[in-house]
Amino acid sequence: MPWADGTRPDPGLPVPGYWAARVAAAAAGTEPVGGGPDLLAAADGYWARRALPGGAAHLLAAPGAEQLLLAVLAASEGDPVLARPAAAWQPPVARLLGRRVHTVPTAAEGGGVPDPVALLETVRRARARGADPRLLVLSAADDPTGTVTAPELLHETCEAAAEAGLLIVSDETYSDTLHHRETVLLSPAEMLPEHTVVLTDLGATLVPADFPAALARFPGTAHGTSWRRRAAEVLAGLRAVLPAPVAAATAYVLGEPAEVAGRAAAANRLHARTAAAAYRAITEAGASCRPPRAGWQLYPTAGPAGPEAARRVEEFLTGALGRPVPGGHRFGDDPQEPRARIGTGVLLGATEDERRAALAAADPVAVPHVAAGLAALTDAFTALTGLGAVSGSADTGSRGGGA
Repeated sequence: MPWADGTRPDPGLPVPGYWAARVAAAAAGTEPVGGGPDLLAAADGYWARRALPGGAAHLLAAPGAEQLLLAVLAASEGDPVLARPAAAWQPPVARLLGRRVHTVPTAAEGGGVPDPVALLETVRRARARGADPRLLVLSAADDPTGTVTAPELLHETCEAAAEAGLLIVSDETYSDTLHHRETVLLSPAEMLPEHTVVLTDLGATLVPADFPAALARFPGTAHGTSWRRRAAEVLAGLRAVLPAPVAAATAYVLGEPAEVAGRAAAANRLHARTAAAAYRAITEAGASCRPPRAGWQLYPTAGPAGPEAARRVEEFLTGALGRPVPGGHRFGDDPQEPRARIGTGVLLGATEDERRAALAAADPVAVPHVAAGLAALTDAFTALTGLGAVSGSADTGSRGGGA
């Protein structure tokens, strides 16, 4: 399952009762390829509430973002261009098609969105070598860094993509996980609506992590219609269809009734508080890290730089914390920079009862098992930074290909 294989941070939330009840009450079977009418109608309402209307005919659903990204890329021509670092699951999907994968360092202001000047130069050089970059995959609310790209920078990158003749695939999986109301997040589909496919994995928000479900929204143009049709054919070839009970429960949560919206708001508060506490623990231990603005992941830099520094940090933190902590090299970052992604979902508990206690707590940081996890994080980073001088800052995009 995509949220259980280590490529994505686990949100660490209990399965809500309304989800379990809807799954249990639904008939067995599978959805049509791309999603049935009830699911797509609910998905259309979901996008419309996010200022991205368009109609159910322009949407697809699948059991996970991996299948959708593969279908979107396979249904288009040319090579993909990815940010560096990027979500760990994206490059392997792109490489399955046998095309070249071009990477562009992210700007210092935020991960997930390539620096616009570097984007233009990367595309120019690639084409001079005979390559054919056609698609830019980006994420304004980012894994692995947990940052949110400022609207001004996103606009500049979208302009650069248009200048380079690139279509955009916007991974908006974490767009509903903002920690602060004042954070402004825009979608490329608001800037280049005729040239942007929006993709979201619902396992980050509305759907429990163990039930893969994802959506894609295509442009409402003749080209977008054709692109969607070809992508649906790829999904059919892969037999990538949702089980009917999962589809029924997903359609319900996409409607965002009061119990679902309330649960999502509570989860966001929980993630914001635990991520802020983890940020304090990490930085007070001597590591550098950009403040998290979305999701439940941080991307600190700690320890000495040098050959295989990212791997060394990964091994040290994995051993010290007793759970997988992927190094920056897993995300396409410079392996000589000592960076790693810290997921805070594991702080919420190892059992459903512990996770429910964290979600219900007025002060989750004071819950004993959460506090113990934060203390272990402090100890691990204190030991790690004691190994040598901190090597640069994750805020510095000009070293190690950005963060």
